[in-house]
Amino acid sequence: MTSRAAAVVSELTEGRRTRIGGYHKPNLYIPLLCDQNESKVNGAGRRRERKRERERGVLRLTMVMQLSYLFGGVVAFLLGFLVLIRSRGEKKNKPANAGVPVGISKAGGSGDGGENGSADDGVDVIVVGAGVAGSALAYTLGKNGRQVHVIERDLTEPDRIVGELLQPGGYLKLVELGLEDCVEEIDAQHVFGYALFKDGQNTKLSFPLEKYGSHAAGRGFHNGRFIQRMREKAASLPNVRMEEGSVTSLLEENGIIKGVIYKSKAGDEMKAFAPLTIVCDGCFSNLRRALCYPKVDIPSSFVGLILENCKLPFSNHGHVILADPSPILFFPISSTEVRCLVDVPGRKVPSLVNGEMANYLKTVVVPQIPSQLHDVFIEAVDKGKIRTMPNRSMPAAPHPTPGALLMGDAFNMRHPLTGGGMTVALSDIVVLHNLLKPLRDLHDASSLCKYLESFYTLRKPVASTINTLAGALYKVFSSSPDQARNEMRQACFDYLSLGGTCSTGPVALLSGLNPRPLSLVVHFFAIAIFGFGRLLFPFPSPKRVWIGARLIAVSWS
Repeated sequence: MTSRAAAVVSELTEGRRTRIGGYHKPNLYIPLLCDQNESKVNGAGRRRERKRERERGVLRLTMVMQLSYLFGGVVAFLLGFLVLIRSRGEKKNKPANAGVPVGISKAGGSGDGGENGSADDGVDVIVVGAGVAGSALAYTLGKNGRQVHVIERDLTEPDRIVGELLQPGGYLKLVELGLEDCVEEIDAQHVFGYALFKDGQNTKLSFPLEKYGSHAAGRGFHNGRFIQRMREKAASLPNVRMEEGSVTSLLEENGIIKGVIYKSKAGDEMKAFAPLTIVCDGCFSNLRRALCYPKVDIPSSFVGLILENCKLPFSNHGHVILADPSPILFFPISSTEVRCLVDVPGRKVPSLVNGEMANYLKTVVVPQIPSQLHDVFIEAVDKGKIRTMPNRSMPAAPHPTPGALLMGDAFNMRHPLTGGGMTVALSDIVVLHNLLKPLRDLHDASSLCKYLESFYTLRKPVASTINTLAGALYKVFSSSPDQARNEMRQACFDYLSLGGTCSTGPVALLSGLNPRPLSLVVHFFAIAIFGFGRLLFPFPSPKRVWIGARLIAVSWS
């Protein structure tokens, strides 16, 4: 036995710890033969040598990588320096407005309006547009003591075929803003729910108003009359200035919106300044590109008529006919008039000029509406007062900009089938009012912009529920060559016809009385399960199971 082997045996026997092969192991008494110990010691030496070689290789690789990073960093620095020098040279040669987004102009440094301009000394907020959102916002801010300058393209009474049905949830927001008297003296009609028609069957769905009283019912009215009442209410405040003019662009200075450039009614170019500019210039907004990422979709168009001296099958109710290819709406807008909106899928509608539209309404639409409406509908078609309007949908996708905010249809749109647009707009104004109310000074644009980012979060429960429901119901209520979609359509009609929670739950969502996204998910899932169960009764078949599975998939698409 060699001296080294004897030492190893001695260490193992004494219970000490020995490093063998690069690992620490507990010492145990192991009876070893001398030659076995000797071979293990030699093996441990070879393993240590291999380990050292690996460590040297790793060290060399690390040094190579570090040198590569250092070289790459030097090259990146030099390239970046050259790009910076070049960009500065290009900046010197650029015109003043180069690189400014569409809808934004550079503000003059002095802040005055120039030769024809007007400096709005003391104005807190500029509101662009005096529709439903703009007028309500101007009144709300003015009531809080803000100096408000409203610039509207046309202050005469609007004549539109949409924005004529205010849901109960929207009416409650109107009450919250102190504007409930704006639906008075315009012959507005109470709307207590909906009647749903499909293939000769019908069901009545009432708004769950027990907690609020009948005064909280929806309202049907002429859109123009309603807007004029709101404008009058806003203009009645001494600190609200209502002016007719066309805003052409936003004034920007150092990344902050300082006001607007507009043409007055006389045609003079003017400038208006305020620490906060709120754009509410509607679905045709020419300023939204400067404040959001617009993605406008046009899934269909409405063809609008007014039926005179017409009695609906269910008085004071909106009527929805699940027609082919898409829904038809009827609802009262005065004591003698009923608005009819025929949805035509796609961007192209039949021609009004060559009689194609009249023929379409008489041959395709008339056979699908309740028989008691046939004569009065044909009479309205023969009068020729037919209007069309594209139905726009646009998700809210803002890019927060100091000094400016986007609201109303300029900011967010959904299919008007459910009549939820005004409810969302009024709800947004309530949220913004509560955020701005405690603020005295609006001049710190950057801080205000960060503070108002919470607006986009606080508006989501109402906005997302109504927006999602509008898009989903339009798809469900439209006919389709897909059998699974048609089964979903029938399942939805039958589910709502069950009554109880199956009808009051979805109608509370539709009316804005219960804007809870989770409730929306629950009811859509329930309709899908209900439809799947119908397909399996009384006897399931492979085909029915397959359609049911696709129905479930359709409900989540």
